[in-house]
Amino acid sequence: MPKFAANLSFLYADKPFLDRFAAAAADGFPAVEYVGPYASPADDIRALLDRYDLTQALFNLPAGDWDAGERGIGCLPDRVEEFREGVDKALTYAQALDCGKLNCLAGIAPVGADPELLERTLVENLVYAARLCAEAGVRLLLEPINLRDIPGFFVSTTDHAERILDDVGSDNLFLQYDIYHTQVMQGDLIATFERLAGRIAHVQVADNPGRHEPGTGEINYANVFRALDAAGYDGFVGCEYKPLAGTSEGLGWMKPYT
Repeated sequence: MPKFAANLSFLYADKPFLDRFAAAAADGFPAVEYVGPYASPADDIRALLDRYDLTQALFNLPAGDWDAGERGIGCLPDRVEEFREGVDKALTYAQALDCGKLNCLAGIAPVGADPELLERTLVENLVYAARLCAEAGVRLLLEPINLRDIPGFFVSTTDHAERILDDVGSDNLFLQYDIYHTQVMQGDLIATFERLAGRIAHVQVADNPGRHEPGTGEINYANVFRALDAAGYDGFVGCEYKPLAGTSEGLGWMKPYT
């Protein structure tokens, strides 16, 4: 059965960020994830994890100016120094929060940019980050994101992500498999997961259309979760969706799986 992690960037959005940890624990989540912890001191978040007996499942490397619309800087040739500084910062937080996985957002391709240069930059950045993460005992992940939600995102399919993993050539670089993003871009969810299971280190869920709770759209999550179990996936499943009518009120979908 899946182990669910509350994505605090999406769930409990009516509460201040640091109050969402208590809400997740009260609803029975054993773990949390989110875009990034960097707006709060690591000690404050560590105290919340300890107080509510929560595991920090995952968060992203620093992703640039999020409020200004940036969604990662991994592919940007003029941001390499910033990317490397971000790896150091993320690892400091990961060690403090006992978090074993960090996700890299490739970023939005600048209009008119040379895609080969962007790809080389991303590969070189991932080589650097995967090595440092391995030395720290942390897994590095790369996530394809659909082009409807984030137009221009540089890595939008599992095929592209696979090619990048092959080019990086590190045994410490994995895929973050977001069921929703994959459904929007390519479908074939279960066959793709089964083929890539050995390279997938984290899974996230939302339904389509709408990016709401599983069970509100077209994805057959009962079959998806059976496939995860059959493949031996034992990591957390991140609940990265937009609740239709309040987070706690909408958690009934989880009952068959917990």
